[in-house]
Amino acid sequence: MISTLSITDLSLSRGERTLFRGLSFAAAAGEAVALTGANGAGKTSLLRAVAGFIRPEAGEIAFRDADGETIEADLARAHELHLLGHLDGLKGARTARDELMFQSRWLGHSHHGIEDAIETLGLKPLLDLEVRKLSAGQRRRLALARLIGSPRALWLLDEPLSPLDAKWREAVGAMMARHLAGGGLILAAVHDPLPVPTRALDLGAGR
Repeated sequence: MISTLSITDLSLSRGERTLFRGLSFAAAAGEAVALTGANGAGKTSLLRAVAGFIRPEAGEIAFRDADGETIEADLARAHELHLLGHLDGLKGARTARDELMFQSRWLGHSHHGIEDAIETLGLKPLLDLEVRKLSAGQRRRLALARLIGSPRALWLLDEPLSPLDAKWREAVGAMMARHLAGGGLILAAVHDPLPVPTRALDLGAGR
């Protein structure tokens, strides 16, 4: 299980444009780090680099267990982290129930995880509806459900609260707090503050 995420001297570019150079930080179990900065500063790109979808120009991204031993990056990414981006990654023609079951089972659901996700995110009234008929906030709650349905240590979240109203922001805050209390980690790109204690990492004004 990932207990520490360590970034050392990381440099990322998009096309011909350098996003940042020499970025170093570490996040430990029970900690949430909020990535802040202007649009274009590299918040989303950093999440994607940690998830393995972008190759850094330089530097190291390392995952370590509770004993400080390095976890092989491909194994960590395949089994120990979730990436939830701007796009929810949901199939519009499926029912919410089918989509939740597919997502959770594909990612390795826990015995009670799906039921817990349905209760925590108020999905029961939505389960028989096609995903394309859901509102933006309902779709985001369904996408967030995979975090509970298939528990993993590291959550990489890109503006996770943006389409949610106050009631569901509070519910997701409680969900995040429970994850952190259980030794999980959160790395989130944000404009609005997360509803849990966080350490801010400012990536700057962009270019």
